[in-house]
Amino acid sequence: MDRDNGSNPKTVGRRCHRMVVKLGTSLLTGGSGRLDRDIMSRLVDQVAKLHQQGVEMLVVSSGAMAAGRQRLGLTGKMKSIPLKQVLCSVGQSRLMHIYEELFGQYDIPVAQALLTKADLSDRSGYLNARNTLLALLQLRVVCIVNENDVVAVDELDEAKFGDNDNLSAMVANLVDADLLLLLTDTAGLYTADPRRDPDARLIPEVKHIDAEIERLADRAGALGIGGMVTKIEAARLATASGVTVIIADGREPDIILRLARGEVVGTRFLPASTKLESRKRWLLSGLCHRGKLVVDSGAALALKKQNRSLLAAGIKETEGDFDRGDLVEIYDAEGHYFGCGLVNYSSHEVNLIKGAHSGEIATLLGMDFGPEVVHRDNLAVLQEVAK
Repeated sequence: MDRDNGSNPKTVGRRCHRMVVKLGTSLLTGGSGRLDRDIMSRLVDQVAKLHQQGVEMLVVSSGAMAAGRQRLGLTGKMKSIPLKQVLCSVGQSRLMHIYEELFGQYDIPVAQALLTKADLSDRSGYLNARNTLLALLQLRVVCIVNENDVVAVDELDEAKFGDNDNLSAMVANLVDADLLLLLTDTAGLYTADPRRDPDARLIPEVKHIDAEIERLADRAGALGIGGMVTKIEAARLATASGVTVIIADGREPDIILRLARGEVVGTRFLPASTKLESRKRWLLSGLCHRGKLVVDSGAALALKKQNRSLLAAGIKETEGDFDRGDLVEIYDAEGHYFGCGLVNYSSHEVNLIKGAHSGEIATLLGMDFGPEVVHRDNLAVLQEVAK
């Protein structure tokens, strides 16, 4: 049977309309510690072909630190965050210069978007970033997204975004992408570490990210800050917003084209929901959670199945220090995360009223902001949009 090489626009168009491709440091350097232009050229060639066929493409690219290290002639692991920020500052322009040249061969304009967690945690910042990225797509510009490492230390401190994995999920969330590709130097999620266990098997499909899937996630390689753990976190975030996620080996020939047309390669994570409205995607983004509420089975059922508000009587436990108006995660009594919402009471106040009937709130607190700890209009529940 003849193999489609990705040149048929109809074939690709039926599969995917808008795609986010995340390129990790270990992939872009080929494990060498410096950017490999040949590897980047092959990846850009695939993105360009899809772009020319009408697929809207965004690229989340790591590699700025490696480019800066190469430019300054430095070797070895850098522990100082200010020095890492210097390397990223030097390397970001070199990284963009390479992309400008490579995409220029196809007469495709590129843009740069440097984002931080704080930018997207604020609702207006989230919408501004969304509007900009959507406008770039409309103008047929390929945007290269990276974290703004000069002012953000989360990625450099090996936390939060984690080598742009979670940032790429946020970008997919922002622009309502159909598909997020997390391309790395491994074939996907395995039952065990394939470097140590010859019996390790690749998991081709994950329908639900549970504790067992999280357990299987491996740790990072030498160059990238984010390993399989952050990729699973990113997959959880993106699939919650209705995005299909695939973790695959970016070194495979024509991997982006093959995945775009639906070929089974790597590990595919199925969407946990249909596409969510913008506000609920922001709530579920995980960018600004300040705490956690654990609810009993009755409250979980009311939230998941009956579109009800969360009342104090259904709350069993609280975690974290949050204020009125903050965003909190919501878990059931078995420890399963199923939603989040904006609270009407602080953590201190919730601890005083948890388990109490609504009529007792004013007596317990000396004031009353209403019976709902989280109103249904400020609530996003995964199961309420489940297929």
